[in-house]
Amino acid sequence: MGGLGSWSLIAEHPGMFAAAIPVCGGGDERLARRLVKTAIWAFHGTQDQAISVERTRRMIAAIRNAGGEPKYTEYTDLGHNSWDRAFHEGDLLDWVFAQTSIASKP
Repeated sequence: MGGLGSWSLIAEHPGMFAAAIPVCGGGDERLARRLVKTAIWAFHGTQDQAISVERTRRMIAAIRNAGGEPKYTEYTDLGHNSWDRAFHEGDLLDWVFAQTSIASKP
């Protein structure tokens, strides 16, 4: 349950991580305000039968409503195994390594 765990970890420890890449997960939308300064690029497949894509959609919407700017990629042709494509996204590594922790942000 890596995607669920990723959302939980960054919400419980805001500022610990410069970036997060939750794949096929979802979180507690009530905690979205804690995540507005964390760089997030989330991924989910619309055909996911294990974790509903609605979980990620709601989390992304909640963070945006709280003032954050998470990235979100949704794969219309994939189910739960969307991490294979997510981790092969051409810009992912450059994006991750361009992030800094919120402890260093004004």
